[in-house]
Amino acid sequence: MICTKSAGTPLAELNATLDAAGQMLPCEPPAFDGAATVGGMVAAGLAGPRRPWSGSVRDFVLGCRVITGHAKHLRFGGEVMKNVAGYDVSRLLAGSFGCLGLITEVSLKVLPKPRALACLALDLDAGEALRELSAWRRAVLPVSAACHVDGRLHVRLEGGVGSVASAVDRIGGNELEPRFWEDLREHRLAFFAGPRALWRLSLPNASPLFDLPGDTLLDWGGAQRWLKSDAPAATIRQIAQAAGGHAICFTPRVDAEPFMPLPPALLRFHRQLKQQLDPHGLFNPGRLYAEL
Repeated sequence: MICTKSAGTPLAELNATLDAAGQMLPCEPPAFDGAATVGGMVAAGLAGPRRPWSGSVRDFVLGCRVITGHAKHLRFGGEVMKNVAGYDVSRLLAGSFGCLGLITEVSLKVLPKPRALACLALDLDAGEALRELSAWRRAVLPVSAACHVDGRLHVRLEGGVGSVASAVDRIGGNELEPRFWEDLREHRLAFFAGPRALWRLSLPNASPLFDLPGDTLLDWGGAQRWLKSDAPAATIRQIAQAAGGHAICFTPRVDAEPFMPLPPALLRFHRQLKQQLDPHGLFNPGRLYAEL
C-alpha cells in the first residue's frame, strides 16, 4: 500500500490513520510525544525497535517533493514500488537533516499489521541475551524487536498465529506489556532519564560485548547501544570506531559536532552533493558537519 502525506503532517496522526486501517509503517520511527512530523521523520532518518528486521526509514520512502537551493520545487521518486531510474535522491534525503532542501511531501510504502503479537521478558545477563538472540536468528524465529536493559532481555514476536505461538513455547519467559516498545522508541524508559549525556552507538550486527564508560541499553539485538555517560566525546567515539561503528550524541551542547567527523574522501562527496542541491548553503548549514 502507498501513502502520500504533506511533510507537515504529524507523525502521530499518520500512525493513527494507518492503525485504523490495519496498516503500519514498519520502520517504527519515534513520534517524540507527537512533536515529530512526516517530513522530520524522513529528514532525521530515525527508526525504532523493528528496524533490523524490517528496514530503515529510507527503505520505505518511495518519493519526495523538495524545494531546492535553486528555488525549484522538484519531485524525486514516485508513488509506485519500482520507481527509480538513475540516482535515488528521494531516499538520499532520509537522514539528511534538512541540509539538502526543504521536504514538502512524502510518499511511503506501508504494510499490513502482523496477525499475531507476543511480548516476553527473560532474566538474562547481556552475554546470555546475545547468545540466545543469535540462536533464535539461526532458527528463523519471528523476532521483530529485542532489547536488553536492567538485567532482562525483552523480546517481541510478530507474524502468523502458529509461528508466534511456536516461538513463545520455545523462548519461554514472562509476558511483557506491548507498551514497553513504545516507551523504548520514545525514550520514556527510566534508562533515558538523568543528567548524563545520551549517546547512540551504531555497530555491526553480532558485535560482541565490550566495556563502555557508563550505563548501557542494548537495542536492535545489540547492533544499537544507547549509552548514558559523562565520558569525553573523543573517548566514546574512539571506542565505537574501534568496534567498526560510529557514535552520535543525542544531548545538545555536549560536543561541537553531534556526528562523527567524515573521512576526507567521503566529505568530498558530501560537499559535491550539497553544491548540486543547495549551492548557496541556505539549508541548515553546519547541522550535520561543520564543513557543510
